Amino acid sequence: MKQALFFLALFTSLTAAAQAPTPIPGTPRKRYLRPQKDKDCAYVQNVTKNTDEDSDQNGTLTRVAYRPYTELLTEIDALRKMNSWADTTYQRRFSALPPGGVLVVTMYRQGAKNADPSALTVLGKDEAGKELFSQTLAAGNGRFWNRDQYMSQRIIPFVKTDPTQPVLVTITDSKLKQNFDYIVNPQ
Repeated sequence: MKQALFFLALFTSLTAAAQAPTPIPGTPRKRYLRPQKDKDCAYVQNVTKNTDEDSDQNGTLTRVAYRPYTELLTEIDALRKMNSWADTTYQRRFSALPPGGVLVVTMYRQGAKNADPSALTVLGKDEAGKELFSQTLAAGNGRFWNRDQYMSQRIIPFVKTDPTQPVLVTITDSKLKQNFDYIVNPQ
């Protein structure tokens, strides 16, 4: 009887360990045949498979959202009415709006140290392959999200292209040695 309980306990501990494997650094992520629309942001298409199922398997998930200039302007107009801002506060916020909108980069990782956004480099290229922007995110710690995952979020200004065109955004994670590719259709 003791042996059966021992083997049962051993089996459950092994299956629990097998359910959450850690990602192997340097292994490339799976890619879609055709870019898939992101369910959270209508302006972003996922090229690299980066889903909640992947997050459950290996604890790594990176999301990109694009917020256009018009949406940001509508937001500060609503905040002005709601908070009865002075004209100087509104002018300061209005002048700080980036003309191309913003990219919101959210990373989910296992462990607070692994959710440091300074490990991410964001690179944007146009259709011709010309580099539009490249930025390493500011350092910081993640905050607890759920189960054993931590979340970090950074907002970076997006470039305004003269003829509006899709931008290929590549996020390189130096810890995982993996790339996450997205196509952003700015407005």
